Amino acid sequence: MTAAPTTGAAPAAAGRLPSLTGLRWVAALLVFGFHVGTMGIVAEPAYQAVLGKLFSLGLSGVEFFFILSGFVLVWSYRDGERPRTFLRRRLAKIYPNHLLTWAVVLLVGLWFADPLNGWAALGNLALLQAWNPTPGYFYSVNTVSWSLSCELFFYLCLPFVLPVLRRLRPAALWVVVAAAPLLIIALWPGQRLVPEESRWWFAQVFPLVRSLEFWMGVAAAELMRRGRWRGPGLTVASLIFVALWAVAAQWIRAELWAGLLAVAYLLVITAAAGADLRGRRTPWRSRPMVWLGEVSFAFYLVHVFVMMTVLRLTGHWGVGLRGWWGPLAVLAFLPLNLLLAAALHRWVETPMMRRLGPPRRARPQAAPVAAAPVGPRPAAVPAQPGPDAVRAPRRRPVEYAGRRDPA
Repeated sequence: MTAAPTTGAAPAAAGRLPSLTGLRWVAALLVFGFHVGTMGIVAEPAYQAVLGKLFSLGLSGVEFFFILSGFVLVWSYRDGERPRTFLRRRLAKIYPNHLLTWAVVLLVGLWFADPLNGWAALGNLALLQAWNPTPGYFYSVNTVSWSLSCELFFYLCLPFVLPVLRRLRPAALWVVVAAAPLLIIALWPGQRLVPEESRWWFAQVFPLVRSLEFWMGVAAAELMRRGRWRGPGLTVASLIFVALWAVAAQWIRAELWAGLLAVAYLLVITAAAGADLRGRRTPWRSRPMVWLGEVSFAFYLVHVFVMMTVLRLTGHWGVGLRGWWGPLAVLAFLPLNLLLAAALHRWVETPMMRRLGPPRRARPQAAPVAAAPVGPRPAAVPAQPGPDAVRAPRRRPVEYAGRRDPA
């Protein structure tokens, strides 16, 4: 692999990275495809097999989000900002959407006369559900919101850990980047130390475990911020990702999937960021892709609930749709979820970020740590949380509001 030096970047705000916003939509689409398969929307075995081949690793979309979240938050971090101001900014981004979807899912569940676990609902409201391994808690209410529980933990840690990381030598940061995927792979045998009924939670949901992906992105962003990152260009990184996606499920042991995908995702993220800093065109920074990336958080929060509700109303929940009706339903669910996500982004997420976030103040220009980026400065990209889950789809079932689907 030919090393391509990334242009040195000024600290924090020097470079804008619109391609990373566009890439968020790709990750959201992978998660959508995975859930389409596991929720049994398509009943025909032949069509199910196609979905399985295309999206068997789709659960890794959240791994992508966690790595991307660490990278973007470090890149946009405001030096000297107080931890509570940083946390307020992040909560203003994720909590209004979470609160609204939490309330809607509960009301619809009551309308369907679903049993309600009050403690689980309260834990979900406070975004503490990912810390509870009890079945019915970590996937409670809006099931996908478990990842926000992890993100909240990351937000609480970053303001205290980042000053330490910024004092580390580049070699120590490279150790973090290299060690994270190895530790992810080590979770496969390591989970045997956990009671069997909690292994899925430990490997897939537990915030301390999922933070490995986040810190991997953090270390890579700090290296790029200093102009010390070396990696392939976007074309090579994309080919590595596509090749890995194509062969992993067929010829690579499942124990290695999560670690290898973490490396592939990081290479794509850093390569896209490097292209933006050099002012190069990428397919991910077009206006439509950036818009899709901006609404991807809302899309992630609504997609499982919307599909499950429609299937329950039509009587197809648990049985799927026969013939071509299954694929047609999938194609219809995509724009439906996108339309609802756009509304949520436009009328809840964006205005609440302005209303609840800290006042915007002009940031002083920091001196660059290396050579200034070459080329025009692209459009701004807000840091986004990550939103459902990777590792190999395996082992234990995932619960969706009372129905258990093979993960």
